[in-house]
Amino acid sequence: MNVNESLIDKPEAEEKQYTTLNLGPTHPATHGIFQNVLTMDGEVIVNAEPTIGYIHRAFEKLAERRPYNQITPITDRLNYCSSPINNIGWHMTVEKLLGTEIPKRVQYLRVIIMELARITDHLVCNAVIGVDTGALTGFVYMFQQREAVYEIYEEICGARLTTNIGRIGGFERDFSQKAWDKINKFLKEFPEVLKEFENLLKRNRIFMDRTIGAGGINSERALSYSFSGPNLRATGIDYDVRVASPYSSYEDFDFIIPVGTNGDVYDRFMVRQEEMWQSLSIIKQAMAKLPAGPFHADVPEFYLPPKQEVYNDMEALIYHFKIVMGETEIPKGEVYHCVEGGNGELGFYLISDGGRTPYRLQFRRPCFIYYQAYPEIIKGSMLSDAILTMSSMNVIAGELDA
Repeated sequence: MNVNESLIDKPEAEEKQYTTLNLGPTHPATHGIFQNVLTMDGEVIVNAEPTIGYIHRAFEKLAERRPYNQITPITDRLNYCSSPINNIGWHMTVEKLLGTEIPKRVQYLRVIIMELARITDHLVCNAVIGVDTGALTGFVYMFQQREAVYEIYEEICGARLTTNIGRIGGFERDFSQKAWDKINKFLKEFPEVLKEFENLLKRNRIFMDRTIGAGGINSERALSYSFSGPNLRATGIDYDVRVASPYSSYEDFDFIIPVGTNGDVYDRFMVRQEEMWQSLSIIKQAMAKLPAGPFHADVPEFYLPPKQEVYNDMEALIYHFKIVMGETEIPKGEVYHCVEGGNGELGFYLISDGGRTPYRLQFRRPCFIYYQAYPEIIKGSMLSDAILTMSSMNVIAGELDA
């Protein structure tokens, strides 16, 4: 070899080229308006950077400028797939501050509504997982049952998606016979539909190959991120607020907490499937044991007088005005109350200085917490698996931005 040739520097290896892919903010694969900036090596995800804030509506600051009874419609817009749970969770937080004793009948009625909401939340999530694996039929079939639940909401409170259901202390009116008929009709028809949906996907070889092992996270990492709800239970941790810190008489009902083992897409799907069966059981138990009594607590400061009295009696009109404008006495205090939302522990941290509005209010939104783990979970996976992972985590954009 020529000496001069040996001294020539050999060309260094070419630097690897990566592609940047914007998944969102408005994209068919994102469930709401949020963005993931993906660094791709072909179809493999090297890095992911989530971006939220596209639908920031300043929930918490709005709430700090509103009377307590006017905050309920704000909570609707958090997880809009199961808004009654948000509404009732907020009502129970205020009741905790007031030290109000809630009638047993109200507690059971709330359980019925919250479990119906849990079913609608889970069926949307699992039906979308089916869509993202190529099975559209189950999605359309399950959505018919979602509409059936929305008709129940409509009969009870006049609203469907964002319900503003109930009041601080209970409900604005007792359930009508028509509402009970619709609930009974749903309890009769839904199990057959749910079973057919399971038969479509549960043991489907294509579905299993696409979901088992995809988007997995172990229990230690899930706890480190402060996961809760189905995403935590899929890793094998049996934490459920309804059992760990019972509220609304959940201790009166028999149900199991389904858990997974691998924390992957398939486990999250199966946990939600079983939870729908458990919710059906809880609703049936609540209806069978429904106690008699009033449909609201004795909290006249938050309960509007009958319209007929408002139209004909000056005192009732004045009282009505004071309630609507929030001119009621609120004790000073600091409380935290949480419920088992569709996606996990939904909490309300409330500080009152005795004024007509909260001094400080913070929402613990489960989606905001577990979405932080999304980049770690999808790193090294294929783009198609990242889409499935997002579906199975049930990231609701309304909970990301507060």
